[in-house]
Amino acid sequence: MILPDSLLSRPVAHRGLHDVAQGVPENSRAGIRAAIAAGYPIEIDLQMSRDKQAMVFHDYDMQRLAGHKGPVQLRTSQDLADIQLIGGNESVPTLSEVLEIVDGQVPLLVELKDQDGGLGPAVGPLEAATARALEGYSGDVALMSFNPHMVAELARLIPNRPRGLTTCGFLHDDWQTIKPDRLRELRPLPDYDRVGACFISHNVDDLRSTHVDRLRSQGIPILCWTVRSAQQEAEARKLADNVTFEGYSA
Repeated sequence: MILPDSLLSRPVAHRGLHDVAQGVPENSRAGIRAAIAAGYPIEIDLQMSRDKQAMVFHDYDMQRLAGHKGPVQLRTSQDLADIQLIGGNESVPTLSEVLEIVDGQVPLLVELKDQDGGLGPAVGPLEAATARALEGYSGDVALMSFNPHMVAELARLIPNRPRGLTTCGFLHDDWQTIKPDRLRELRPLPDYDRVGACFISHNVDDLRSTHVDRLRSQGIPILCWTVRSAQQEAEARKLADNVTFEGYSA
């Protein structure tokens, strides 16, 4: 599989075109619609509900985004439909709802958040829920995760969908809940070929990494996250093929 040109030709709106000051939270239906109206591809994140639904939500815990303590995993999709996102007037959407809104109008870059707790091999349910939601969807979609085991499972379940690795320097200060040995394993980006990836989306502040250079020299598409100004975008584009942005008009 190859990454669709549609995810390389225009900047990607990080968690939708969100602006909480305007009543548009991240990963919200309103943010999705705003990105579509502007013609931007959209990056979204997935967590899993207790009833095994793929939910469009970034954090493991609900406090920051919805004002409720505890993991998304402990609540059903119906529970989540009744919880309002901070800064807006809507609740947590399912992946199926977002796909219905997008309906192929713009491409989607979908990140599955780690469910293992240690970027390890306890995978399966979220990937299966994602595969179910994507059945019959004809728009451009690429899938990715920081956890290479999840990407390998996506390759098994839906081999016809492009997939990549979300990557960074895997520094302990940024990943304090992950064992240092695991971070050292991930730092050289060793899983690219094993999981059948066709791109990476790398931390914008680490684009000069020798490990990224190695993949770039092979002609592998390099996306990056998260760009927050036009100046930062201009610098990132010297090293990356596309940017994921927020907080300004890319």
